[in-house]
Amino acid sequence: MARFTPHTEDDVREMLEAIGVETLDDLFSDVSPKFEGELNLPPALSEYEALSDVNRLASKNVAGLPMFLGAGAYDRITPSSIGAIISRGEFLTSYTPYQPEISQGTLQTIFEFQSVISELTGLEISNASVYDGASAVAEAALMTARQTKREPKVAVSPGLNPRYREVIETYRVDIVELSYNDGTTDFSEVPDDVSGVFVQSPNYYGIVEDVEAAAEAAHRVGALCVAVCDPISLAVLEGPGNLGADVAVGEAQPLGMPLLFGGPYAGYMATRQEFVRQLPGRICGETVDTEGKLAYVLTLRAREQDIRRARANSNICTNQALTALVATVYSSLMGPEGLREVAELSISKAHYLAERLQEAGFRLRYPDAPFLWEFAVELPDVSRANQALLENGMVGGLDLGDGAMLVAVTEKRTREELDAFVEVVSNAG
Repeated sequence: MARFTPHTEDDVREMLEAIGVETLDDLFSDVSPKFEGELNLPPALSEYEALSDVNRLASKNVAGLPMFLGAGAYDRITPSSIGAIISRGEFLTSYTPYQPEISQGTLQTIFEFQSVISELTGLEISNASVYDGASAVAEAALMTARQTKREPKVAVSPGLNPRYREVIETYRVDIVELSYNDGTTDFSEVPDDVSGVFVQSPNYYGIVEDVEAAAEAAHRVGALCVAVCDPISLAVLEGPGNLGADVAVGEAQPLGMPLLFGGPYAGYMATRQEFVRQLPGRICGETVDTEGKLAYVLTLRAREQDIRRARANSNICTNQALTALVATVYSSLMGPEGLREVAELSISKAHYLAERLQEAGFRLRYPDAPFLWEFAVELPDVSRANQALLENGMVGGLDLGDGAMLVAVTEKRTREELDAFVEVVSNAG
């Protein structure tokens, strides 16, 4: 198949005759105002010349550097088998499975994704995924308002990812900020008029929060508890559903998705059976057909194109089918033991780096708070340290803007890379 087959003049004339107009200008006569004059464009290129220019620009990208940047997206190992599996022909046309009789493969992958998320979170119901972790968090805020029949107003901690918070605000949800002490959130003073209480664990600064305390505080005032969790962390931490959370949301990127210029990613959402009709997006179910054979169907689609707009839970129309498939394949390949090993390797390497930095004279921002694989370390000049790291072939952590660097360590980092990080940072002053 050709990459691009242009229309000939005869093709254009034939199409115009079929439409009933004489010229292209006649075709676009209703478009106003129209651009008049000549566009200031460079000379046309052949396909070969254009591809050469693209390759030349792409060669300026630097890839494969050891990365210590996290804050919501993580440089984890992606098994090569994932690409081989998701590239199979069966998955090339994954899209909205409106007709179950011809969409059994897609529906099954969605069902398996939901099963993985439910098992990790300890909650009975999961949807087919939403756009990303940020939209999942914002949708959860609206979900709490619908379920409690209160105005959308949620209590959050400064430990919530600020990007997630920004998206909540675009949904016109009021935010009440809770107290934050030594890296963890104080849930003792939750207002009694909020619809939801949000707890992120591990939080934005890498600290493990008390999800059970957040759930108790939420239920005390008649609100729902929403836990925002890294799915890899749930291989070693108790599922939020088992700790009392009503909704669990987050970003599925750590489950086998490489860092690709910001996406695409997939947001996961899970909840209790009793709240299933408040969950946005679509839910795939398992059943049997008229012959008693296993079959998959779309059990619930609570969006505005399927029901009355005023009663719709969300305008989310599409789940992230391909990236959710990546997460499903990764989780299946790794299994519970593999996911646990990924988490434990990341934890041990992060704590090794934290200890080495403290031995070098640097102070952790929250030295007494429990963390997994991400932590904030105070440095004299974070910008200078990150520049020195880049000059030495490493991508540093996130500059928090207040004299601290947020450092993420995954299973990919080697002891040599961790030692080199400490040496470069120490020499940077």
